Amino acid sequence: MQISFSHVASAVLVCFAPAAAIAQTNVDSAGKFSWSENCGWMNWADAGLPGGAQGARINRAAGFASGFVWAENIGWINLGNGGPYTNTTGLNFGVNVNGSTGAMSGLAWGENVGWINFSGGALATPAQPARFDFAAGRLRGYAWGENIGWINLDAIDAGKFVRVNPIPCGDIDFNNNTVFPEDQDVIDFFTVLAGGACSTEPVPGCDSIDFNNNTVFPEDQDVIDFFNVLAGADCPN
Repeated sequence: MQISFSHVASAVLVCFAPAAAIAQTNVDSAGKFSWSENCGWMNWADAGLPGGAQGARINRAAGFASGFVWAENIGWINLGNGGPYTNTTGLNFGVNVNGSTGAMSGLAWGENVGWINFSGGALATPAQPARFDFAAGRLRGYAWGENIGWINLDAIDAGKFVRVNPIPCGDIDFNNNTVFPEDQDVIDFFTVLAGGACSTEPVPGCDSIDFNNNTVFPEDQDVIDFFNVLAGADCPN
């Protein structure tokens, strides 16, 4: 029996409660710095062991940033651990990223310097809001720290601004049996999504159900992106 991909995609209503986790940085190693006049350079890429395991991750599709920035003179800056964030208490803080406009908002926390407001640049004269410039693949504007002043994301010199790499989607050969596209990939995707076993376990096994690698799973968007990529479209990240 052949499965109609379009019919399955339109018929499935997933309605999962998503979870989030910090993942490998997607900040480019050749463009990983922001600058503070009062604190010096800030490294967005290299936190964690191995390097980058807890570095900053700017996720357009999920709408938030996560991970850590390291500043030699002031220590760690926490961007959040999986949003989007409401920023109403010290338990739900973090930096949000508008998936349509790139505007960054919300709060990061510096262990030695307190709150850093990514909405602050919009209040400058002239306004210089912190934002993810999708076309250029980099951050721009300014964030404001009450205790450290402006953080400059707007430098133009190569290597002295934060460049963000796209986050790729998974492989349409979901079950890794080297045959694709095929019905079994679709069957395995939904089986694993529902908590079942992959048909190719234990080796080679199926890929992660976080198909779009946005660190939020399980979610409807993983299903949508799986079928879009299966149909030949690009990953939205």
